[in-house]
Amino acid sequence: MFRELNQHLRLNPKVLELVGISLIVGLAFWLRLYRLTTPLADWHSWRQADTASVTREYVKNGVDLLMPQYHDLSNIPSGLDNPNGYRMVEFPIINGLTARLYQFFPRFDLHVFSRLISIFFSLGTLIFLYLLVLEFSGKKEALLTALVFVVLPYSVYYSRTILPEVAMVFFSLVSIYFLVRWLALSQHSIRSFHYWLSAMAAALALLLKPYAIFLALPMAYLAWKRCGGRVFKSLTTYLYPVLALTPLLLWRIWISQFPEGIPAFGWLFNGDGIRFKGAFFRWIFAERIGKLILGYWGLIFLGLGLIKPIMKKEGWFFIWWMVAVLVYVTVFATGNVRHDYYQIPLIPIISIFVAKGIFYLIERKNVISYSLLITSLLFMLAFSWFEVRGYYNINNWAIVEAGKAIDRLTPADALVIAPYNGDAAFLYQTNRRGWPIGGEIEDKISKGADYYVSVSFDEESQSLMDAYPVVDRTETYVVVRLMR
Repeated sequence: MFRELNQHLRLNPKVLELVGISLIVGLAFWLRLYRLTTPLADWHSWRQADTASVTREYVKNGVDLLMPQYHDLSNIPSGLDNPNGYRMVEFPIINGLTARLYQFFPRFDLHVFSRLISIFFSLGTLIFLYLLVLEFSGKKEALLTALVFVVLPYSVYYSRTILPEVAMVFFSLVSIYFLVRWLALSQHSIRSFHYWLSAMAAALALLLKPYAIFLALPMAYLAWKRCGGRVFKSLTTYLYPVLALTPLLLWRIWISQFPEGIPAFGWLFNGDGIRFKGAFFRWIFAERIGKLILGYWGLIFLGLGLIKPIMKKEGWFFIWWMVAVLVYVTVFATGNVRHDYYQIPLIPIISIFVAKGIFYLIERKNVISYSLLITSLLFMLAFSWFEVRGYYNINNWAIVEAGKAIDRLTPADALVIAPYNGDAAFLYQTNRRGWPIGGEIEDKISKGADYYVSVSFDEESQSLMDAYPVVDRTETYVVVRLMR
C-alpha cells in the first residue's frame, strides 16, 4: 500500500506540493495557538491594548470607520486633551472587520478573537510568501522559506499580536504577488483584475501603515525588469500610485481635523539622533536581527543566502526587497531601535534569505555542510526562543485582577483613572475608558472621572484612600470612589 502511495505521489508532484504546504500551514497555526488565551498584558501590551480597545469600542457602540475611538482620554499620546477618545492612526478596517465577525463568536474573549484574526492574516502572509518564492526560485526554496517563516520564534509571537503591522505585511505581499502575475501577462491591460487587486491591496497596506510604501522599490524593479523603458510610456504606471496613495491621502486629510487623536510621531524618524551611530547598528543588526530574530546562529544562513548566486528569473528582486526594508529601518531609526515590533516587516525577506542559505548547505551534500546545517538550525531556534519566550509572560498580574474588580464593581459607563506610568494596558483591563496616569486628580474628576484604581499603594493612592470611599481593597490593588 505504501509503495503504491509513494508511486502515486511521485506521479503527482502537485499533490505532494499541496500536502507539504498544507502541513506547514497546519504547523504555523498550531505554533501560534501557544498561550493564546492569556490576558492582554504581555510584551508590548501597551500598544496592543490601543489597537484592541478600538475594536472593543466598535463592539460596544457600533462600527464607524471614520470615527475610531478608544479607551485613553488623556493627553499623553498627542499632547492634547482627548475627551472623546479619538484614535486617528491607521485606518481601522481590521478593527471594524474584527468587530463585525465577533458578533458570530461572542463566546471568545475579544482579545483572544483579535489574536485569532491576526493569526489568520499571518497564515495568509505565509501562503503569499510561498507563492512569491515559488514564482521566482522554485518549489524547494518556496517550501523552505515558508517553513522558516513559520518556525522563527519572533515570527511566531508577533504573528498573534493585536498590531496593524501583521495585516499590513499580508496586504503588502498580496500587492506584490498580483503585480507579478499582472506583469507576467502578455498584455498589460488596465482591465486585468490582477492589476486592480494589486493596487487595492497596496492601498490597504498603506492605510494600515504608510511605511509599506518602501516596498515600492522592489515593485518598481519588477516593472522595469519586465517592461524596460516602456514602463514610462504606460498609463498603468502612473495610475497605480494614484490608486494606491489616494485613500491614504484622503484618510490623512480627514484625521487632520482631530489632532487630539493623532499621537506624536516625529520622534520615530530620528528623535534621539541615533541614526548611523554605533548604537543604531548594534541595536538593529546585533540585538534585533542577530540575537532576537535569528538567535545568533541564523546569521550563518542569512549570510550564505545573501552571497548565494542569483537565479536568472528572480534577478535582483529579493535584493531590492532587502534594500527596501533596510531603507525603512534607516528612515524610522528611533522607532526601530526603541520598539522591536517595528521589525515585523523584515520577517518575510529575512525568511527568504535564511531559506536560501539553508538550501545552499543542503546542495553541498557533504557531512560538514549537513553538520553545520543541523547545528546552526537547532541553535538558531533555541537561542531565539530563549529571547522570545518571556514575551508571552504577564508582567504584572495585579493589573489583571484590579481590572476585573473595576469591571465587576462599577457601571459600564464609568470613567476610571488607572495610573500605570502612562501605559494604557492597565486601563484596558478595566474594560472602561479613562486615564492611564495619575496626578491632577481634581481636574480629572471635573472631566468625569468616577473611580480610581491602583496597584502601587503609593502616596497618591494613600491620600485618595483617606479622602474618598474605598470600594474594594486587597493586598494587590485598591478601588476608590471619586466624589464630585
